[in-house]
Amino acid sequence: MIITSWYLALSAVLFSIGVIGVLTRKNAIVILMSVEIMLNAVNLTLVSFSAEMGDVHGQIIVFFSLCVAAAEVAVGLAIIIAIYRNNLTVDISKINLLRW
Repeated sequence: MIITSWYLALSAVLFSIGVIGVLTRKNAIVILMSVEIMLNAVNLTLVSFSAEMGDVHGQIIVFFSLCVAAAEVAVGLAIIIAIYRNNLTVDISKINLLRW
């Protein structure tokens, strides 16, 4: 049986990878994937604590969180596609939406 601290360590590693991806990358799609990695790390933490406590409420919260994340990805990808059609790039440093 795997103890909870292993799940928490994996979650911390995944969250750190996501933070590094958000802070260092300039591609909007990679940043969106890094945010999803961070969200999955938090969901892993919720599931591991829920399993340790013997309560399903954490797993129910994760289910709703994944549903919201799917909607967020659809909206985010639509925004990225709209920006790409106007600017022909998804590089964050080259996109300036407030400029005339």
